[in-house]
Amino acid sequence: MATPRELLAEARRRVREVTPEGAAELIASGANLLDVREGEEVAQGVIPNAVHVPRGHLEFQVEGRLPVKDQPLVVYCAGGVRSAFAAATLEALGYADVVSMEGGFGRWKDEGRPWTTPRRLGPEQLERYARHLLLPEVGSDGQAKLLDSRVLLLGAGGLGSPAALYLAAAGVGTIGIIDMDVVDRSNLQRQILHADDRVGDRKVDSAKKTLTALNPDVDVVAYDLRLGADNVMGILDEGNWQVIVDGTDNFATRYLLSDACVLLDLPYVYGSIFRFDGQVSVFGGRDGPCYRCLFREPPPPGLVPSCAEGGVLGVLPGIIGSLQAMEALKLLLGIGDPLSGRLIAYDALEGSFRELRVPRDPACPTCGPDAPPIELRDDDYDCG
Repeated sequence: MATPRELLAEARRRVREVTPEGAAELIASGANLLDVREGEEVAQGVIPNAVHVPRGHLEFQVEGRLPVKDQPLVVYCAGGVRSAFAAATLEALGYADVVSMEGGFGRWKDEGRPWTTPRRLGPEQLERYARHLLLPEVGSDGQAKLLDSRVLLLGAGGLGSPAALYLAAAGVGTIGIIDMDVVDRSNLQRQILHADDRVGDRKVDSAKKTLTALNPDVDVVAYDLRLGADNVMGILDEGNWQVIVDGTDNFATRYLLSDACVLLDLPYVYGSIFRFDGQVSVFGGRDGPCYRCLFREPPPPGLVPSCAEGGVLGVLPGIIGSLQAMEALKLLLGIGDPLSGRLIAYDALEGSFRELRVPRDPACPTCGPDAPPIELRDDDYDCG
C-alpha cells in the first residue's frame, strides 16, 4: 500500500511544476488560474482572477467553472501539495496543459507578487444568496463579483422593471436607472416596479424605493433626465458601468446608445416588445455586431406604432426583461454563451422562440472597418 509521500511523489512525476515566476508568465500569456484551497484559506487572500474550486469538490465542479480543456491551466494551493494532486486529477479529466505552482500561494506572496483579499459575505448575505452559492458557475467568488458589479438600465418601464428586480435580487451591487417620466396608472399593467399609491411620482424614485426594499445590498443611482448626445458619454463612461440594459421605447435613444457603446467598448443588452412579440440580443463593444448591423436605419415615421397605439400584453415585458437580466448576469459572471451575434424572437401567442443569426456587417456605418468616426447626435426618430 502506497504512503502519502509516495502518492505525492507519483503525482509530481506525472505533472509539470513551475515556479511562481513561471506561473506569472503563463498567466500573462493567457493561462487560466485555479485555486484549490478551502474557503477559509481563500478568505485570507487570493491571486487576482483565480477561479476557486476546493480540492474536495474538484472532480464534480471544475468542468462547470473551466469548460475549455485545451487552454493552459495553472493550479495552486497553499504550499504546492494539493495542487500537484489536483493537476494529476485534471489531466485524468482531459485537461491538456496543466501545471502545478511550486510553493503555492505562500511562496507567491513571499515573493511580493500581487494578491488581494476577497470580499467576505456576511451571515445575512450567505443566507440571501444561498442558492447562488450552490452553483459552481457562481459560488462565493461569483456572488462577490456581482456585489461589486455596476449595471445601467435605460428605462424604468415595462422592460426595465423585471430586469431591475431580478438584477437587484441577484445582488448586483450598483444599478443605475435613467428615466424622466412619472408613474401613470396605465403603466401598472406591466411596469411592476411601481404601485398604485405612487401614481404621479417620478419613476426613478419609485424604482429606487422598490429595489432597496427588495435588497438592501443594492445601491440605486437615479438619473431623472433624458439621455441625449450631450450627456450620454458622461453618464456611460464616468459611471464605470460594465453592462448597459436597454429598456427604451424609442429609436432615437436606441441608435444613440448603440453608437456610444461601440465608442466605449461596452456591451448592451437589447430588448423590444410589441403586442405579443418580443426580441432580445446583445449588441455593442468593439467585437460587435452593433444595433446598426441589424437595423441600419430607423423605419419611416409612422410606420411602426408605439405600444400606446398598438398595445402590449402585460406579461410580455416580464418575459423579455427577465431574459435581458439573464444576459446581463452572464456577461458579469463570464459564464455561458451570451446572445452577441444572435437574436431571440419570442411569439407569445405561439409560445415559440426563434433564434436568428446577426453577423457583423462589414459595411456598418458605426462598427465597420471603414466606418467614419462616430458622431453622436440626437436624431428625431420615434416609434409613433
